[in-house]
Amino acid sequence: MAKPSVLIVEDEPDIAELIRFHCDREGMDARTVGTGKVALDQVKRETPDLLILDLMLPDVGGLEICRRLKQWPETRELPIVMVTAKGEETDIVTGLEIGADDYVVKPFSPRILMARVRAVLRRKLDEQNTGDDNRLERLDRRLVIDPDRHVVSVDGNVVELTVTEFGILNHLAQRPGFVRTRDQIIAAVHGRNVILSSRTIDVHVTALRKKLGELAGCVETVRGVGYRFGESLVAVE
Repeated sequence: MAKPSVLIVEDEPDIAELIRFHCDREGMDARTVGTGKVALDQVKRETPDLLILDLMLPDVGGLEICRRLKQWPETRELPIVMVTAKGEETDIVTGLEIGADDYVVKPFSPRILMARVRAVLRRKLDEQNTGDDNRLERLDRRLVIDPDRHVVSVDGNVVELTVTEFGILNHLAQRPGFVRTRDQIIAAVHGRNVILSSRTIDVHVTALRKKLGELAGCVETVRGVGYRFGESLVAVE
């Protein structure tokens, strides 16, 4: 089996080398670049399996890189883990809303970063290996979830979701009406060894609902507990 390829976009050489070292230890094929322009050129030439992205770069910023990659059909599903010193809640929310699958704040624990990277890669691999038998049709077939192609459609129109947004929707839709806590959702989507705040899941759910449009109400909030998939559309709280 080929090693998963990881492109590290980081302008601080010591941090870039630290991340590359730990990726290599995990059996990944990791490369580093120091500017946003080079990163975009590199991704166009050879799209990696995952991108580790700093936000504060000397030319094209990380947020702009993420936006561009999510707009290109060829890289729309590229998993992105942001690693940055910008740790305010608004920064995290912005990063997740424009398409990042995870957000790690500097200074960081290499072990935690690698756990999150593995979780995102594992989720991507699981989706690629899932068969057609797991295709889900909900809400009188208005919502179709196809794990084999990593495609969600609403009323026949494809909805572009990040790896994490897709994982949340697919997990909830597996058993409509069953309540899932935020910790259960994190474990299902990222793995049990990954520690994320409940706020992170809330942000992903908010972005997911926006993309589902008229079907946003199928992701129901259960106050004080978590979320569930509802077969009848309710007002979004």
